[in-house]
Amino acid sequence: MAYWLMKTEPDAFSLQDLQQRGQEPWDGIRNYQARNFLRSMQIGDGVFIYHSRVPVPGIVGTAEVVSTAYPDPTQFDPQSNHYDPASSLQQPRWDLIDVAYRRTFAHHIALDSLRTMPEFLDSPLIRKGNRLSILPITVSQWHHVLQCAG
Repeated sequence: MAYWLMKTEPDAFSLQDLQQRGQEPWDGIRNYQARNFLRSMQIGDGVFIYHSRVPVPGIVGTAEVVSTAYPDPTQFDPQSNHYDPASSLQQPRWDLIDVAYRRTFAHHIALDSLRTMPEFLDSPLIRKGNRLSILPITVSQWHHVLQCAG
């Protein structure tokens, strides 16, 4: 089992949206490194949902990977914001996975708090300029955040 952090902008798709739907494809990833992380995810992997582009960004809850990677259909749709004309059905560039809602934290774990945790000192999450939307999380980071969340 592996652990991940997936960033989302809550005005586009929030943890509450995932909770209402129960399960949802995590589409629109258009960064090769993030795509490669998606491709390595396995059913049962744990996911922290991180709200970005909010006044106090941070981890707001958890989800679980419930599918392996498969081609993201939005890459083929010219009407989609995620359309990629260089991608084809024969050689798709972009994948997605399905995630299922698991838990909302009573108090989110703010990025400023994560910066003070020894478990996150070497994490790309707290490095300036890191904009990657999917990051691996270590076992110790996973357990520490869950402990902080109560």
